[in-house]
Amino acid sequence: MGRVTERRKVIRIRDGAVSTRPDTLVAEEPLEIRLNGKPLAITMRTPGDDFALAAGFLVSEGVLAEQGDLQNIVYCAGATADGSNTYNVVDVRTSAGVVIPDITLERNVYTTSSCGLCGKASLDAVRTTARWPIDDGEGTPVRLDPDLLAGLPDRLRAAQRVFDRTGGLHAAALFTEDGELLDIREDVGRHNAVDKLVGRALQHGNLPLSRTILLVSGRASFELAQKAVMAGIPVLAAVSAPSSLAVDLAAETGLTLVGFLRGSSMNVYAGEHRLALRTAAAQA
Repeated sequence: MGRVTERRKVIRIRDGAVSTRPDTLVAEEPLEIRLNGKPLAITMRTPGDDFALAAGFLVSEGVLAEQGDLQNIVYCAGATADGSNTYNVVDVRTSAGVVIPDITLERNVYTTSSCGLCGKASLDAVRTTARWPIDDGEGTPVRLDPDLLAGLPDRLRAAQRVFDRTGGLHAAALFTEDGELLDIREDVGRHNAVDKLVGRALQHGNLPLSRTILLVSGRASFELAQKAVMAGIPVLAAVSAPSSLAVDLAAETGLTLVGFLRGSSMNVYAGEHRLALRTAAAQA
């Protein structure tokens, strides 16, 4: 199986001084995802948690919704001269009775590390029907203090082990409504990091992820908002900007969407009812 990092020689220039030294880089390799033996998609990812990545991808595609939908996931032999396994091809087998959406079988696409929904022709095509409403689950409604949200990026950064060595990874983390870190995944693609989180939750029977907060290290694109909705996550926060379609989807589904979460400041784009805003002006 491929390593998370690799070493390469670089020429370093500092204040006019030139030297040669090894540098640690994040690994990037293709992963082909097959569904019941049929090729479905290829994504560029950081090796590791491949089964969770494939499972999470299929949750966002509307194929898998619960642990029982998944029969197993296995590595397939890669195309090498000596016939050895490259660990870059996985086959996801669904349980009997799982209905496969037609759009999924028709969509055989190449996905880069920066784009998780390439190949979808229109906005309607990516609005996959969610299995669960975006609500707060049982009990009292989720009510978050903005100060709690403000402290999460530092906790995410502190937990990024590979980023410290490479500076080249995105991260996604799940927190409870009280700020407890549940899980964190890193990947060269931010959508892969989210898929790994969601896939691990499916494998452990924890979907839907009600009453949780999803924090991503980059921007909040439509695809990430869709992945949150498909996993039943009520709050998505990002350290950078959201896209207009992400805001539209959040408003339509009831997802709380927070962007530019930096220090004590943030922008709330949708779902403000889950934040304990202190002033009437802020509520307006």
